Amino acid sequence: MRVRLQREDFDVAAEVARLTRGRTDVGAVATFTGICRGSEAGGEIAAMTLEHYPGMAEAEIMRHVEEAQARWPLLGVTVIHRYGRLVPGDNIVLVATAAAHRQEAFAAAEFLMDYLKTRAPFWKREERAEGGAWVAAKEADDAALERWARPARPAAAE
Repeated sequence: MRVRLQREDFDVAAEVARLTRGRTDVGAVATFTGICRGSEAGGEIAAMTLEHYPGMAEAEIMRHVEEAQARWPLLGVTVIHRYGRLVPGDNIVLVATAAAHRQEAFAAAEFLMDYLKTRAPFWKREERAEGGAWVAAKEADDAALERWARPARPAAAE
């Protein structure tokens, strides 16, 4: 299980290769890559700055990776989250989950992204032509996280 917070970009294919290298038990890898948008709500975004509390952020993310492991029979997880100033088109986050079957890989990746979007200790500031502003949490993201309050059911084998 790997959690990294970093300023520099990441290579999705290289990270997936690292996650599965030498493994014959992995039957599925689900990935999600978040990318900095150039517009939101009809307005253009020039850049976004992500801040975090070093040490605490990694520990909190790892805690949720461990929760995902307890819910699903995962064979590997990689979470990479960037911080600093990002411009439209830049990678922000990668979640990659490996499992024997696709259902577990998909569910765990979605669970982790819902957590990262709503509860991970990051602060986001958008830069626009009219100035900068801190981004508030969205109710839809909180609602997505609520569905994980119930325990996961075992997925059927493929």
